[in-house]
Amino acid sequence: MAHRPYFMLWLKVTWLDILTMIIMGVIALVVFRAHPPAHRTFPITFDNGEVVYPQFAYPHIPQYIPSHAATALGIGVPILSILLCQIRVRSFWDINNGIMGLLYSVIGSTVFQVMIKWLIGGLRPNFLEVCQPDITKASQPGGNATGLDGTGYGGIMWTSDICTREMDGTLSNAMESFPSGHTTAMFSGMVFLYLYLNAKLKVFSNHHTPMWKLVLTYAPILLATLVGGSLTVDQSHNWYDVLAGAIIGTVFAFSSYRMAYAAVWDWRFNHIPLHRKMPLEFNIEAIGDGGAVATRKAGWGKTRGEKGAGPERMVSRTRYTTGSRDARGVGVPRKAVASHHSRGDRRPSGEDMV
Repeated sequence: MAHRPYFMLWLKVTWLDILTMIIMGVIALVVFRAHPPAHRTFPITFDNGEVVYPQFAYPHIPQYIPSHAATALGIGVPILSILLCQIRVRSFWDINNGIMGLLYSVIGSTVFQVMIKWLIGGLRPNFLEVCQPDITKASQPGGNATGLDGTGYGGIMWTSDICTREMDGTLSNAMESFPSGHTTAMFSGMVFLYLYLNAKLKVFSNHHTPMWKLVLTYAPILLATLVGGSLTVDQSHNWYDVLAGAIIGTVFAFSSYRMAYAAVWDWRFNHIPLHRKMPLEFNIEAIGDGGAVATRKAGWGKTRGEKGAGPERMVSRTRYTTGSRDARGVGVPRKAVASHHSRGDRRPSGEDMV
């Protein structure tokens, strides 16, 4: 496996990321265990006994997929996939950037969603079942601690003061529905894996790929969607909680992947892991030369000088190329980014980073 550094050298490069992730993890855990600071009001019934919001009166049943299982899937499946890709890729820095980028995504999105959940929150579909409200508690001495019970138009708004269940973790959790933590963790991990597989298998590339690669690449998205959808079946979350979690996870996955790799959608560079200290020179000549890809189709993954090496050779043999051409008929510019440095100040190209 090329360019594997000594442990202390690796630690020198990554120690700040490791420390940051530990701090972020501690923050997420503390906030997750804290009770909501705001007093959310909610109606229960009208004067005739009709439940105002029956969507919050579903039964409280165990979740089909517990939180720890969703987090384990969101992290474990991508790590296993990254390691399996090393059968072809064989790059220490690809493992490093893949796993570190994944942790950026999952930990960052987790802190983001627990902050929103703590400060904004919302009622779960099973809230009334968990709360077991009794409005007579508000009229007892000290029962209306917030001063908000029996308020609002028609006096139908109440707070958790009237819940017959003590303010434990279950009741606090029932008031922190938005956004879905399950869905955030799953989409942050699985969308990152989707981007990684697309880059390594060159699904959206310069040649017609087989369908199994498309199926494999979108399998993580299906898994994340199924886990998120299950939360509306067991009534753990409202649909908008799931949607918000999916958006948060997806945004962090895209951001984290671009931090760790040279591109997201640009098939020429999106497989190249970036180095912390050295900027990458986007050199068209380096495309595909021994690169960190898991496919050998259309010249990808072959070394310079090897027969059929590089997708650039593939492009030069097709009549569908467009744009300005050089002497070999390649329909892309010779240099993607012009460097303002002298040739003596050498930047690493694609093959140096894998």
